[in-house]
Amino acid sequence: VQLQASGGGLVQPGGSLRLSCAGSGSILSLLVMGWYRQAPGKQRELVGSIIKGGSPDYADSVKDRFIISRDNAKNTIYLQMNSLKPEDTAVYYCASGPAIRSPGYWGRGTQVTVSR
Repeated sequence: VQLQASGGGLVQPGGSLRLSCAGSGSILSLLVMGWYRQAPGKQRELVGSIIKGGSPDYADSVKDRFIISRDNAKNTIYLQMNSLKPEDTAVYYCASGPAIRSPGYWGRGTQVTVSR
């Protein structure tokens, strides 16, 4: 299984960024795909996830600001991040597996920095 994430960068508060994660692997390994993030000095936290054929779920901290979508034909998920705040600064990781709370597969992280 391979997960390739892209799209991080530097953005000002209130701005937007879109992350992408392209996966390759078995149906079960890509059943649920999602995003985690880890800020300096903090534990990794689940941002949101989406099961194939289902609707996305979000952490309360990003609900109404972030949107997860999925292109099943491409095994790709997207994280549209709007109204970004400095506290969204973190390394964002794409993850997948049969269950997102214990993902079996991780992509390389991509840095998102929200700062003036």
